Amino acid sequence: MARVRERFTAQERAAALQSADRVMWSEGVDYCADIVNDNSSFAVKEKSPILYRSFAEVFGLKQSNLDRCRDIVAFYPNTTLSPHSTYSVQQSDFEAVCNSSPDIMTIHFKESKGEEQLYENGGALADWYRSVGFECDFLEFSSPAERIVKTIPASQSVMFVHNCFVTQSDIDLIMSHFTAPVYWTLSPRSNIYISGSMTDAYKLLMANNLNILIGTDSLASNTSLSIIEELKCFADVPLQTLLRWATTNGYKALGCAPRGWINIAGADLEKMAITEQTVVKRVL
Repeated sequence: MARVRERFTAQERAAALQSADRVMWSEGVDYCADIVNDNSSFAVKEKSPILYRSFAEVFGLKQSNLDRCRDIVAFYPNTTLSPHSTYSVQQSDFEAVCNSSPDIMTIHFKESKGEEQLYENGGALADWYRSVGFECDFLEFSSPAERIVKTIPASQSVMFVHNCFVTQSDIDLIMSHFTAPVYWTLSPRSNIYISGSMTDAYKLLMANNLNILIGTDSLASNTSLSIIEELKCFADVPLQTLLRWATTNGYKALGCAPRGWINIAGADLEKMAITEQTVVKRVL
């Protein structure tokens, strides 16, 4: 929620954040895991009935923002450090962050094909890094997944974000490493905006019986922050499963308990399926 499209003025940006917060609450969102890289969303959070857990994302291949993120964590409650991704943080910062989270952290993972190709010194991401003079000190790892399991403690709970191009070998390596719960977040409308395709990765996650969460990413890559609109991208997934992704699994990930009730209308109850007409409203 912190990264609103750059074309907005500061006033428009504040209004967009407030509007998004109201929509989320009206559609039944009790808790929100919010990845931030500045302090612009905290004024909205402080007045919101939604309980926020913020993750200050650390990134920078030439100039790190680690100190700025530490200041955010020190000043704002319910905020912890998280690395942005396996491709945007040098190893010393990556290690510092991955060993500092008290309970759960987030990390963008396999958002594009270029992430895996970077570790093979090829692909569009590697080409762009070379063109702007970025050097990576972590390419001795054979893959993003290997960097994760060789850096993040097994006892650290992690929410992997995006997962557009996750593979079975990624899943096998990661799940064999972690002893703490691991969660896999899908943000389909954002993924379509970023990569042009939602991909079938969710089917692979389902086949492995993994803990799946539903997210929206931010207004930088989405038109609204609506969980029900994200669920409509999974027309082939049973309603009961979608509701678990959007509610129970999120509570477990954040260590929270339900706080209210929602009413779902417009679903196909005979087929137990979501439809384009499905809407959700907070009851309590």
